[in-house]
Amino acid sequence: MILSGGRGRRLGGVDKGLYAVGGRALIEHVLERIEPQVADCLISANRNLARYAVYGHPVVGDDNGAFDGPLAGVAAALGRVRGEWLATAPCDAPAVSKVLIERLLDAALARSADICCADDGERLQPTFCLYHRRVAPSLRAYLARGGRKIDRFFPEHRFATADFSDAPGSFANLNTRGEIAAFESGLGPDEGR
Repeated sequence: MILSGGRGRRLGGVDKGLYAVGGRALIEHVLERIEPQVADCLISANRNLARYAVYGHPVVGDDNGAFDGPLAGVAAALGRVRGEWLATAPCDAPAVSKVLIERLLDAALARSADICCADDGERLQPTFCLYHRRVAPSLRAYLARGGRKIDRFFPEHRFATADFSDAPGSFANLNTRGEIAAFESGLGPDEGR
């Protein structure tokens, strides 16, 4: 699932997934890298649903439409996944790794984990994550208690990390016009491996 349901505050409230970078919407850059890695793709969005639907994937809104953060999108999507796992990546990371899902799944299976998060060698990247569908009930309960922080949900489950220290640039989010300009000029994140 591509996470496109935020408010885009750091870009003046624009819908970041639809923001043009290098002549294409940000989500198009991410889809190009994620689609070959998965059997099915979902888009998490809370506005401009018809524009996102043009990409040919189901569009899932947060259950309450309150912009409660990425985990609200995950909770809504876990009820829609056909397989056992849901992988997430944000719409504003155009250099996302081309092996993101493979590494997350390998690490999760090796550790019998319910959740696996990417680690860039310096810190966790909680929006680049893999969730087993069995976490859905506890996630709904966490959100009902007012929980919003992704990394505070992790300790409630068997948790693993996947090493991406060889590709830290694949997690660079484009949150400001300056970061977008740097990316467009070739000075932004390196190609995600």
